[in-house]
Amino acid sequence: MAKSVMVAYALWAGGGLFGLHHFYLGRDSHALLWMLTLGGFGIGWFREIVRLPVYVDEANREAENDRRRSTSVPPPVNPVRFAGQVCVGIYFGTVALIGLSSFSFFYLIVLPLCVGAGVHLVSTVGQQTSDLSQTLTASLITSSIFYGSALSPLPVSLAASFTAAQHRRYKKPRAGTKELGPRLYRLGLAWLAFSAPLAYCVFHNTTAILYRLSDCVAALLDIFWFLPWLRNVLEYIFLMPYRILCVFTGGGYYEETWKKMLEILLKDYTEKEKEALELLSLGSEASLEEITRGYRELAKAWHPDHNPSKDAEATFVKIQQAYDVLLRRHRPRRFT
Repeated sequence: MAKSVMVAYALWAGGGLFGLHHFYLGRDSHALLWMLTLGGFGIGWFREIVRLPVYVDEANREAENDRRRSTSVPPPVNPVRFAGQVCVGIYFGTVALIGLSSFSFFYLIVLPLCVGAGVHLVSTVGQQTSDLSQTLTASLITSSIFYGSALSPLPVSLAASFTAAQHRRYKKPRAGTKELGPRLYRLGLAWLAFSAPLAYCVFHNTTAILYRLSDCVAALLDIFWFLPWLRNVLEYIFLMPYRILCVFTGGGYYEETWKKMLEILLKDYTEKEKEALELLSLGSEASLEEITRGYRELAKAWHPDHNPSKDAEATFVKIQQAYDVLLRRHRPRRFT
């Protein structure tokens, strides 16, 4: 049955941020992308005001097996698609940093696979696709080069996007219509696979999430130290969700109540922080001054130049690491 432009626009207006109109048109990859990014971070959803009739026409021609393009000729380069690949790759990588960074070989395997999956998802939107194996290979190689960097999703995503663009091609015509049940099943599994690690960390490791997000934002902003105006613009954009939250809940941008809320969220110590407190012989209520004082006393006592013990150097390193962990917790907040 032919797809209707009016129905597509109605679904776009009512549930477009979740990809309902794309699911209606049989564009399951596009629907999944919109589900995971809320309509391409809102930008893609707004852009479809003018693109939707084209999508409906493509769906109707595909249903009639009227594929006029040759699948042997690669599609033209699309800057919008390339930008989407880079952004979604970074987005998937950031989610992986938040939810999966505790895994062994995270930077060697987990992170590049997640970034590559995000890039490939954008590559499969519409009538195009790409070579998944080539995209993942580029991600794995690049991730090993930028091992351990908080900004590694950016170069990994760029490399994967370039590779995906080089191996772009048209999809082969589909035989028949896909059944509704299997389509919903696959979309549901994909959504759960993406959201489950993130949801787990949100509920069980709030402190680490807030620090990871703030670290990523701070590292990204530090790149533009030579352009203060651009840095300020990016900082305003990145903190927009927090400010919107303040507005909707009746608080101003810099209300003390929100600062206190962040303190509450960051109240619980992580296991590493608890070990650091124990090593420095401090209580959970220790202030920054008490932490610094305790560190200096222990560092002086265990410094290899003053302590002849065989364990002095190893103990001194542990004391230094413990102090760095606690200093990171107590340093000025970067959320305002």
